[in-house]
Amino acid sequence: MKILRLILGIVLPPLGVLLTFGVGPTLIINILLTLLGWVPGSIHAVWAIAKHEEQMAAIDRGAGI
Repeated sequence: MKILRLILGIVLPPLGVLLTFGVGPTLIINILLTLLGWVPGSIHAVWAIAKHEEQMAAIDRGAGI
């Protein structure tokens, strides 16, 4: 699922962010950046998705999973 979200973050940035974060401020920021241009939206989406995955991995390590 992580790879799919990253690919969607590159191809359709708001969709990748929506699948990762749901509706919220991160999605709104990404939509605005995508309206300014595909590249800023894609960069933000990939960064946000990667950061989210990193935080989830840290939580899993802390919980002993």
